[in-house]
Amino acid sequence: QAADQGLADAQLALGNYFEQGAGVVQDEEEAARLYTQVAEQGFANAQLALGNCYQYGRGCAKNEEEAAKLYRKAADQGLASAQEAFGLCCMRGAGMAHNLADAARYFRVAADQGDAYAQCALGFLCEH
Repeated sequence: QAADQGLADAQLALGNYFEQGAGVVQDEEEAARLYTQVAEQGFANAQLALGNCYQYGRGCAKNEEEAAKLYRKAADQGLASAQEAFGLCCMRGAGMAHNLADAARYFRVAADQGDAYAQCALGFLCEH
């Protein structure tokens, strides 16, 4: 009911339920639709979730460029897991130009917040 009223936290939670099939029939398209509504309001966690949908083609057509854009929006709001995801896009050139300097910068910011994956990725970049 709260999601139907446009409450962003409720829409995001409902999107997670649909994506995972937790308490509802799994529906990745509905999850992506709900994530889109919240992401358009500027919520970093929804931008990350929608980016994952685009990255892996869950509930929408696979689109690495759109995924990278969404990850960056969320990363620039300080969300460590999005910084790590955007760093991976930079490192792999997924949906954008390959850019190891940006990858290291985003991994560093996420690593400084305690993101273990970003710490590992930063170590990998420094070693190679």
